[in-house]
Amino acid sequence: MTPPATSDTPPAGATAGRPDRLTVLIGADTFLPHVNGAARFAERLAAGLVARGHDVHVMAPSATHRAHGRFTEVIEGQPLTMHRLPSWRWYPHDWLTFVLPWMSKHHARRVLDEVKPDVVHIQSHIVIGRGLAREARKRGIPIVATNHVMAENIVDFTTLPPVLDKVVVKLAWDDAKRTLDMARAVTTPTRKAADFLEATIAIDGVVPVSCGIDASNYTPDLTPRDANRMVFVGRLTTEKQIDVVLHALARLDPALDVTFDIVGNGDQRRNLEQLVHQLGLDERVTFHGRTSDEELRAVLSRASVFVIASIAELQSIATMEAMASGLPIVAANAVALPHLVHDGENGYLFAPGDVDDLVGKLTAVLTATPEERLRMQQASLDGVKVHDMKRTLDTFEALYRGEPLPE
Repeated sequence: MTPPATSDTPPAGATAGRPDRLTVLIGADTFLPHVNGAARFAERLAAGLVARGHDVHVMAPSATHRAHGRFTEVIEGQPLTMHRLPSWRWYPHDWLTFVLPWMSKHHARRVLDEVKPDVVHIQSHIVIGRGLAREARKRGIPIVATNHVMAENIVDFTTLPPVLDKVVVKLAWDDAKRTLDMARAVTTPTRKAADFLEATIAIDGVVPVSCGIDASNYTPDLTPRDANRMVFVGRLTTEKQIDVVLHALARLDPALDVTFDIVGNGDQRRNLEQLVHQLGLDERVTFHGRTSDEELRAVLSRASVFVIASIAELQSIATMEAMASGLPIVAANAVALPHLVHDGENGYLFAPGDVDDLVGKLTAVLTATPEERLRMQQASLDGVKVHDMKRTLDTFEALYRGEPLPE
């Protein structure tokens, strides 16, 4: 991987006579209608770039095998040029679609010839990003790569025995290095995630760039609560460890009368619903499924605490949304979550998988004095300011142009 360029490097779009307006081609293996953090980041990035006047094209899987082609889609309020590639359903997963790997270069050549981008930004090194990076390199087009992948995100859906999962993950990381080494710059959401990637595939100079959030879209309610409501937002998958939260809920003091709102869908929903019944929590847990943005903001605004037990977060947009909603956070002390949750300030960290520790930390939040609760809420609002989407867009524009990064 070559490091981000210095100020002596000409902007990516300068050769085309367009130093300000860039043509950016984003390659994303997951994008709407997929619902996950990586997809949300790609959507917000693309829309934010369009709002700044850039010509943005997105290569992404189609929702069904037949629904492919070039379309204009309104994403985050902005019109995006979408190149939907023929895709197939991955049946071990509840909604994932994927492009046939041996077709990725073919699709990349076609779209690159049509778009002629100033820069290519791949959102993964798996299928679309892998082929796109190789074809862009042949044409001398600068490549920026963002990594959102953790091993735990992959092995749940291989359907292979655990011993073979390890082999698959090793081969995947070896191939990831070959792809990421083609990039002008590699980014990932946090410094800890960057350290993880550098150590995993022996790559240097990974740039931490927050996924970013527009805090003005959320409505913090700093008034005292009339009930104790926990909330989680995200995919219902194994690495999220929502079962740990449910066991903790069952052990909380009944006098607290705590309820739990779960927003999102995933392959573990049925198992979690069964666990709720086994624990006798049917009247206290609500599965909302996928909601509108307005419904999500309403659930967050009325909650008492956001809880996340995940062990595979490279950042967690959902946690940032909760912070922007003025919520105290109780989170697993794993991967990048400690970058968002400062223990004793805007909430608490608990030992991953430790139900008793989680019970104690939840109890501390739910029994806090109004003054202590307000202090945690304000700390969340202050802490999310450094993840402002404007800063994220400024950084990627600099990377695209080969300019020095903003402070």
